[in-house]
Amino acid sequence: MPEKIAKEIKLAKYAGFCYGVKRAVETVKKLKAENPDKNVFVLGELIHNNHVIHALEKLGIKTLTEIPEHGDGICVIRSHGESPQVIEKIKQAGFEPVDLTCPDVKKVQQKAVELAKDGYFVVIVGKSEHPEVIAIRANAELWSENVVVAASVEQLKEYEAQIKSHKRVGVVVQTTQRLLTLNSIVEYLTSIAKEIHIANTICQSTAMRQKEARELANESDLVIVVGSKKSANTTHLAEILKDITKTIHIENADELDLYKELIETARKISITAGASTPQDIIEKVINKLKLL
Repeated sequence: MPEKIAKEIKLAKYAGFCYGVKRAVETVKKLKAENPDKNVFVLGELIHNNHVIHALEKLGIKTLTEIPEHGDGICVIRSHGESPQVIEKIKQAGFEPVDLTCPDVKKVQQKAVELAKDGYFVVIVGKSEHPEVIAIRANAELWSENVVVAASVEQLKEYEAQIKSHKRVGVVVQTTQRLLTLNSIVEYLTSIAKEIHIANTICQSTAMRQKEARELANESDLVIVVGSKKSANTTHLAEILKDITKTIHIENADELDLYKELIETARKISITAGASTPQDIIEKVINKLKLL
């Protein structure tokens, strides 16, 4: 039997819950504890992590997939935010709304509204189907019809004629997007727009997490990214790191078994995690790695 390779395992400093996620999870737990006799609902998954959603369900905090005609109790607006129309619908159904939109996401919404009000053609850099982007767009569209979403230059090219006909273009970014994506879109816009106003609204937590992960990847044989496949910031992390070194994206420690050979041959392993990955899942990954 070959001798085990001595491993150096390093955990990123910026791994796991960001401020907005931590605030959302702690606040819903507090809401339920302070209102044991009230229904506490969250519209959509509070965060993109099944482990956390199941833990909240055990406490009696339920996830709503849609707003019922008649509701009773508290309805939480998650960290991704919602449109004013949805918030109004929550009130009309009879719920007491509690807004837990991440402060960084609120800033993007406000900036998009500001640009729309000022007559800019608004470009939201992000994934059109992501709940955060849907809410940003809905807020901006209350003030202007000239709002588009694009996650790549190719997607934005569909609107080239409209962009060229406007004197001014305003750009905001989904908080968890890659800087590389923003830069490529800005470079393209510079070639076709007369005036551009860019608001780099990628949140500080995302920027620091990506920067640190790149540095770790440059000195590692293998990087393990821990977090939900549904989480935008986690999948972006994995995408960035795959260009630098061998990278695997797992949701929990059990998935490490699928990559045994890769792990066994790696000397320097770094671990990072998405903003919606709880600490106990990260710890289980580290503990299992030590045994492999």
